[in-house]
Amino acid sequence: MHVALLLRQRLGELGFEQKDLAAAAQVTESYISQLLTEKKAPPAPDRTDIYGKMEKFLKLPKGELSKLASFQRREELKKKFGDLPTPLFKEVRELILRKCKPDKEKQVRAIFEKQPFGELERLVTQKLLDVAKRVAQEELQSENWVRLVARLSSRSYEQMRVMILEFLDTDVFNVSAENCVSFLDPLVESWDIDLATFAMEIVLNRRVAPGHAKRFEFVEREPDQPSEEQPGFKEFLHKASLSGDATGEEIEFLQQLRFKGKRPTALYYYRELQNFRDPLHFRTPESK
Repeated sequence: MHVALLLRQRLGELGFEQKDLAAAAQVTESYISQLLTEKKAPPAPDRTDIYGKMEKFLKLPKGELSKLASFQRREELKKKFGDLPTPLFKEVRELILRKCKPDKEKQVRAIFEKQPFGELERLVTQKLLDVAKRVAQEELQSENWVRLVARLSSRSYEQMRVMILEFLDTDVFNVSAENCVSFLDPLVESWDIDLATFAMEIVLNRRVAPGHAKRFEFVEREPDQPSEEQPGFKEFLHKASLSGDATGEEIEFLQQLRFKGKRPTALYYYRELQNFRDPLHFRTPESK
């Protein structure tokens, strides 16, 4: 049984219409209509919140729609397996290049054009998608955030929820121009890449996605060699008057401190612990 068939069956049994299901799932009636007629594939369960809402409204066992959707998506994937990826829409590529740091844009563009949807273009697009999707998923339950991005794109709250759910369900091979205009464009301020190491930095638009720049590295590194434990740190641990109330996180932080040519005392570690705890030494995250 497909998700659409089960939904249609339960709506008939309970005497509800698709607009009732849309209201319960907090999406548009058009979106529900496309699910019921199978014009849209059921979204991935781990990227959406509508299955729980629909199961509750339709009085279905918890997790039944999610399991059915997972099975249906696996079957569809088997049919498509082996299909070659198609190049990105021109609008998608242009937006991604426009967000690139100006001093790299020309060089990156040349690579994209020489190798359409090659390794570099897929890598960059995937990381931009990952970051934008992470923000969208974290903020999906925030009505204020959804309404903010809805206003930025002149859409209703319900329309924007549908777009977020669809965006969370997309991948690098199926990202659309609409996805970019609605999410990548407002969420991503800029990105940069080191073409020698493929290390990437993605800067978010702080107005709609507060937080630090996201960094990704793809180079092989040797594991850090364990260093000899400092005598002062050992003494600090053995003196309950200094370290008695230290948490595991604090101990790990102090243990990772490194010094060249110096041997800090137990008192140093105690003072560093107090500095670590002092809120005046750390900036609080900006409010949304």
